[in-house]
Order: sequence, then structure tokens, then C-alpha cells
Amino acid sequence: MSLLTLFMIVGPIAILIGVAMMVIAIRSGGVGTVPKSTVMLMAGMMAAAFGMVLTAFAFIGQPAETVR
Repeated sequence: MSLLTLFMIVGPIAILIGVAMMVIAIRSGGVGTVPKSTVMLMAGMMAAAFGMVLTAFAFIGQPAETVR
């Protein structure tokens, strides 16, 4: 298994976990007033962004013939 394949597996999983964390933080209420919800929201955004970066690197690293 190549590193790019690993990025294609881990990236979307990180995106889903990040979005789930953001939804949980927003639904719990108190974002901006309750520190736990605020930290969960920030951590979810960072995890989702990390997943997007990994997935983007996987797409950029592929040869042009395999992407088409």
C-alpha cells in the first residue's frame, strides 16, 4: 500500500470525525460560553481541515493518467 493510498483512506475518515465533532459541539449548545463546546468546535474544524489537506495531497500526488 502506497502512502497516497493511505492518505485517501485516512483523509475522509478525518473529515467525517471532524464534522461529527462540530455537529456534537453545536448541538450541545453554549459554543462561546461553555469552554468544552468551544474546544470541541475548534478541534472538529482542525480535524476536518487536516482530512481535506491529506485528501488533496493524495489527489495531487497521483499521475495524470489515473485521475482522468
